[in-house]
Amino acid sequence: MSSIPAIQSAYQGIQSGMQSMNKNAFAVASESTKGGDFVTPMVNMNSDKLQVQASAKALQISSDTLGSLLDIKV
Repeated sequence: MSSIPAIQSAYQGIQSGMQSMNKNAFAVASESTKGGDFVTPMVNMNSDKLQVQASAKALQISSDTLGSLLDIKV
């Protein structure tokens, strides 16, 4: 894993969003079989998706910036 804080934060954001997505997907599956409320976990899954997308974009920008800095240095 990289020691660059922006890249570490992006990876953590992706991991956190995916873990929450899995938790909410399980909640949707279990509540839909019980006939319970599965709307809240569905809304949370949308938030999780946005978190993962934002973190992936931050990772891409950090990687591009690092690449540009290395190109300039070399």
